[in-house]
Amino acid sequence: VQLQASGGGLVQAGGSLRLSCAFSERTFSSYAMGWFRQSPGKEREFVAAISGTGSSVSYDDSVKGRFTISRDNAKNTVYLRMNTLSPEDTAVYYCAAELYGSGSSINNAWRYWGQGTQVTVSS
Repeated sequence: VQLQASGGGLVQAGGSLRLSCAFSERTFSSYAMGWFRQSPGKEREFVAAISGTGSSVSYDDSVKGRFTISRDNAKNTVYLRMNTLSPEDTAVYYCAAELYGSGSSINNAWRYWGQGTQVTVSS
């Protein structure tokens, strides 16, 4: 399994970005997908997760109401729409996958990880 994250960049506070993560296997719909982020000097933290069918989603409180996770199983891709960005959202964003996963917020519950995409929000 390979994950390829993209869509990061530099944006002003209050702006929006959409991250994408492409999944390499045809069994995409069997995998829960998640987004995590890591800022310098901090541990990698949970952002959002979505079930294989897309029927169940979860968010960290810090992004609830601003970020939306979604997936397109026909395109083997998961997205993270980020609105009302603030400098505190600056981080490297990683996508993760777990076969029949529960959408856990714990890093070790996810087996597969993408390479990360940098999001920088200027004030």
